[in-house]
Amino acid sequence: MTPALTFFIGLVILVLFGWYFATDQGLRKRVLALTLTLLLIAFSIVTIWPPQKKIALGLDIQGGTSFLIRLKPSEKQINKAMLDQAVEVIRKRVDYFGASEPIISPVGNDRILVQIPGLDTAKIQEARDQLSRVAKLEFRLVYPDNGERLGAIDAGKEVIPPEYRIEVYKYAPGGAAMKNEFGETIPGTQKPKEERLLVKKKADLGGDRVSASNAYYGNEGWTVQLKFDSEGAKKFGQITEQYKGHRFAIVLDGVIQSAPVIRDAIYGGDAVITGRFTEEEARGLASVLENPLQTPVSIEEERSVSPTLGMDSIRASILAGLVGLVITLVCVAIYYKIPGLVANFTLIINLVLLIGALTMFRFVLTLPGIAGIILTIGLSVDASVLIYERLREEMALGKSLKVAMKAAYEKAFSSIFDANVTTLITAAILFWKASGPVKGFAIALTLGILASLFTALIVGRNFLGWFVDTGRLKRISMLHLISSKNIDFLGKGFIACMCSLALLLAGAMSFYVRGDRNFGVDFRGGDLVTMSAPNKIDIGQVREALKPIGFADASIQESAQGGKSYITVRTPLNTSDKVEKQIIQTMPNAGFKVEGSERVGALVGGELAKNSLIALGLGILGILIFVTFRFELSFAVGAIVALLHDVLITVGMFSLLGRELTLTMVGAILTIAGYSINDTIVVYDRIREGLASGRRGTIEQIMNESINQTLSRTILTSTVTLIAIVCLFLFGGAVLRDFSLAIIIGVVVGTYSSIFIASPIVLWWTRARGGGATALRREVTQKATTANPLAH
Repeated sequence: MTPALTFFIGLVILVLFGWYFATDQGLRKRVLALTLTLLLIAFSIVTIWPPQKKIALGLDIQGGTSFLIRLKPSEKQINKAMLDQAVEVIRKRVDYFGASEPIISPVGNDRILVQIPGLDTAKIQEARDQLSRVAKLEFRLVYPDNGERLGAIDAGKEVIPPEYRIEVYKYAPGGAAMKNEFGETIPGTQKPKEERLLVKKKADLGGDRVSASNAYYGNEGWTVQLKFDSEGAKKFGQITEQYKGHRFAIVLDGVIQSAPVIRDAIYGGDAVITGRFTEEEARGLASVLENPLQTPVSIEEERSVSPTLGMDSIRASILAGLVGLVITLVCVAIYYKIPGLVANFTLIINLVLLIGALTMFRFVLTLPGIAGIILTIGLSVDASVLIYERLREEMALGKSLKVAMKAAYEKAFSSIFDANVTTLITAAILFWKASGPVKGFAIALTLGILASLFTALIVGRNFLGWFVDTGRLKRISMLHLISSKNIDFLGKGFIACMCSLALLLAGAMSFYVRGDRNFGVDFRGGDLVTMSAPNKIDIGQVREALKPIGFADASIQESAQGGKSYITVRTPLNTSDKVEKQIIQTMPNAGFKVEGSERVGALVGGELAKNSLIALGLGILGILIFVTFRFELSFAVGAIVALLHDVLITVGMFSLLGRELTLTMVGAILTIAGYSINDTIVVYDRIREGLASGRRGTIEQIMNESINQTLSRTILTSTVTLIAIVCLFLFGGAVLRDFSLAIIIGVVVGTYSSIFIASPIVLWWTRARGGGATALRREVTQKATTANPLAH
């Protein structure tokens, strides 16, 4: 599909959305909803099909290309600072290939392992160039009277000045030159030109002063723009002022790129390189100029590798996911009957739209991304549960089906809107500030939330409404296994908080005592064992062989080279001997031979960890602002306390169970945070409704009643969310067991905290800052008047 057609369809969809929300007429609204649904489904299917245009998969799911890079020692011996700088530079360069979530890890003292998913032959060559290019940029002055001095040198009348040397400047037809700011265009001819220049040996300005670089298409074709930092801009201005009329050579990796004449002083700190660049060349040059290597490198080894999760784990997780989805669909259909079938229909549309969006925008799907999809399935089902539980309440009041359905959607809207938008704010901030697997999770969750809102509030409503309005559905019956209770939840708040505090302290103590043992190979590095065999290796058998020594969940990758099969096994520090011995003894007929064993650094670099923590902090701030705006400050404090409570208890439980935190756990913890805030906001919405309704009784009574009213929905949503995760835990294999266990703990704790922790905090915080019941009622009532802006 061409970009122009994509833009046109997007514009049509946007107009239809505007028209839908602007109209109140029933039939027209339903026709617009149907048109929008069919258009989006068709657009998604066209994007997904044919299979060649399938969704891009990450290294953990589809494998990729592995490069082993060695740093070349120059005057100085390679040290840790050089290795760390090279790792960060290469990480930024690999980002040039898109959000591919690669593996980049130091190996030994002077090598770096880089694994990039989904590269075709052309991209592999481009990756080689990007990874191995030093990108040492220098600006050197050309001798003032270059031509005359060279003539005298050639005639033997003069010698080369000690601080200069002769270099050859080659430029293509049309001339590769620096334009505009220097006021010079080197004239080109039909044939390549060569020019001898007397250039300074020492750089007048180094490329380390380049703070940013980008490529764009200008009057002279593809152009690379440079921006210097403050010190570089100042020095650049001084040079261009002092040496007006002189030529200034731009040298990249020892080769002169251009040598224009300085026409005027330039104090803006900008420079532009133009030439016969293709788009790929210009973007590649901009990327390496922004991230130069301090130390030259060479690619020592290159091979194709299998997924880091292992094909055995992937097959098991696909089966577990399908089983979980089928059970979910069956349970929803049995419990809610005809409305349940509508909910299932909207869920399937949700998944189609989500996969279509991921494919169209070429996002890379990894395990944390799948965690985001699992969470959106839960959110999608939750929206239907909220609506149908409201429908049950309205019908119990004796309203007709048509009136009850309209009231149910209007009352459920604020819960769905607030819960999803709160989660969306967090996801958007994670996407903006974070990197690596955290960004992958944010992308999947953001698109999933948007799809859930569309399918629940537009597709499901109009589809079910059509059945009711046309008389095809005159009566709705649903199972009611969880009856409304009258439990004093707030009365048990103090006991619940003490239990939570005890669990938090136990987890914190365990975390402190275990120290580094809390963190897996991804966070603190480990051993990388490489073994070869004459025939194809079954990773499932290798994993089974490692089970007795507790490493069945290790990262095992398979590759082939030179007629032999290889496996690499990543395990904790000082375990390589045990791993080698176990595999050889357990699989004597495989003919394994140890090729090497070395120390590998952490996959979670300092930059990734720092960005993720900043993103999480900003996400919490975003929640605080939004919930305060929609509810009240005490509700925002309660939501954040509940979120931190759920995440910290899950991490503490993992420590108490003797489990390790790994990169896949990042996705699990983010899923827990997303579920926690969603669940809490739904409960808060019902409390807000109770307080704003003018209902008689104390705040404690109204809060308790509101929590009891949402109890059925809370348990149903948690159960449905847990179905998929429990299937993953039972059938997903050893690699995904910890991942699924973390989410199971998080969902259970999140359900508990939204009932027993979040609401008491609201009450205690209100009283602690001197606010009374009347003030809370008044403020919540004022906010409630704007809580349902789009319900119709």
